[in-house]
Amino acid sequence: MANLAAVMPALGAIELQEVPLPDALPGQAVVRIEAVGICGSDTAYYRVGYIGDWKVDGPIILGHEASGTVIATGEGVTNVAAGDRVAIEPGTPCRNCEECLAGRYHLCPDFIFLATPPYDGALVQNLAIDARNLFAIPDSMSFEAAALCEPLSVGLWACRRAGLLPGDRVRVTGAGPVGILAAQVARAEGAADVVVSDISDFRLGVAEELGFRTEKAGDVPEGPGHEDADVLLECSGAPDALAQGLWRLRNGGRAAMVGLPKQDVTLALSRLNVKEISISLVNRYAHTWPTAIAFVSSGRIDVESLVTHRFDLDDTESALTLAADVPDSLKAVVYPNGIPTR
Repeated sequence: MANLAAVMPALGAIELQEVPLPDALPGQAVVRIEAVGICGSDTAYYRVGYIGDWKVDGPIILGHEASGTVIATGEGVTNVAAGDRVAIEPGTPCRNCEECLAGRYHLCPDFIFLATPPYDGALVQNLAIDARNLFAIPDSMSFEAAALCEPLSVGLWACRRAGLLPGDRVRVTGAGPVGILAAQVARAEGAADVVVSDISDFRLGVAEELGFRTEKAGDVPEGPGHEDADVLLECSGAPDALAQGLWRLRNGGRAAMVGLPKQDVTLALSRLNVKEISISLVNRYAHTWPTAIAFVSSGRIDVESLVTHRFDLDDTESALTLAADVPDSLKAVVYPNGIPTR
C-alpha cells in the first residue's frame, strides 16, 4: 500500500515522495488523512525556513490542520476504532510533566507538534498519531470542517485567555481565518457586539457576509473618547495593531494577542496603567476540540465558508503559495487522498 507525502526537501520546494506506511504502535492509531488546511506557519516554513526559534534543518512534511478516517488502532486504544471519522489535535504532550498534570499540556516542554521542526506533519496519505489526539466527528460534519477545528481552537483559546463574558463588546483586529473564527466564537459565546477590522476589502467582505460589523484598519478613531470595547482579540500580527487596539478598550478591558509581529512591540504602559487593562498572550490551545466540534456540528460556527481554494496532494506547492499569488484568498485545503466529489 503506497503512502505518498508532500515533502519539503529544501527551502521553497515540494516533492511528492513515497514514505513508509506507519504501524499502529501501542496507544496509537493510523489515520487516512482526508483534509489538511494550510496555515500561515506552513507558508513561513516553506518560504523562510523558520518561525522564531523553530528552524527547518532537513526535509520535512508540513501541515497540522487535519482530519481523516481511522484505519487501524494499536494495543490499548479504546477511544476510537477503525472506520471512525476524526478531527486531529496536532500536539502530543508527554502527559507526565508539571505543566501537563496542571492541565496546561500545550506548554509541555517535550511537546511534539505536527509540522513543527523536527517533526513531520499531516500532508501525507496515512499518519500514525497518539489516539488521544483523535476526536470522533458526527456523520453530518465534513472532513474539511473537522480539519478547521484547529484554527477554530486558536480562536476559542483567544476568547478564553481574554476572559470573554456574555454581553462583552469585542473588537477583532485581523480578518484572516483565525480572526474571523475568533469573531464567530465571541458571538457564539454571547458577545453583545463584535467588530472586525482589516486592511483587505476582500476579507472584510467575508466578515460582513458572516454578519459582522467591519471597519477598515487605519480609518478607526483612537484616543480618549473612543473606548468602545471590553475585549480586544488581536489576530493580525501587524506591528501597531495591539497598541492601537488597546486604546479602544474601556477601563478593565482585556486583550488577547494571537498575531505575532516580526519585531518587538512598544506599548505605552504608563498611560494604559490607569485603565487597568489585562493583556494575555496566546500559545496554541488546550482542551478545545470537544467545544470546537460542538460549535461546528451544531451550525453555530461556520468554518467551511472560509475555504476559498482546494488542492490535491500533488499540487501542495500551489496551496502554500496561494496567499502570495491570489490576494483575494482566505484558506486553502489540501486533500492527500483526493478531492471528494461534492
